[in-house]
Amino acid sequence: MPKVTFLPINITFEAKTGESVLEVAELNNIPLEHACGGNCACATCHVIVEQGMENLSEMEDAEEDRLDEAEGLTLKSRLGCQAKLKGGDVVVTIPK
Repeated sequence: MPKVTFLPINITFEAKTGESVLEVAELNNIPLEHACGGNCACATCHVIVEQGMENLSEMEDAEEDRLDEAEGLTLKSRLGCQAKLKGGDVVVTIPK
């Protein structure tokens, strides 16, 4: 089972392949905003992938367009609702 570690709180959870980073956060009561309900209509679930980008689904055009709205955008930014686990471990930072 893949694992997702959330920084800066440094807590790790097991997850299922195919789950999004946002779903893992929700299932484990990790506060990751998602104003649009996880429908790729905002950028509030923005996370920064510190490790394991290769273990996430490819970014699609809609996500790339939405990320332009994210505060603190980096080259390692993803939307938690769109970043789905492919099988390996991932470490993400939830920006303040």
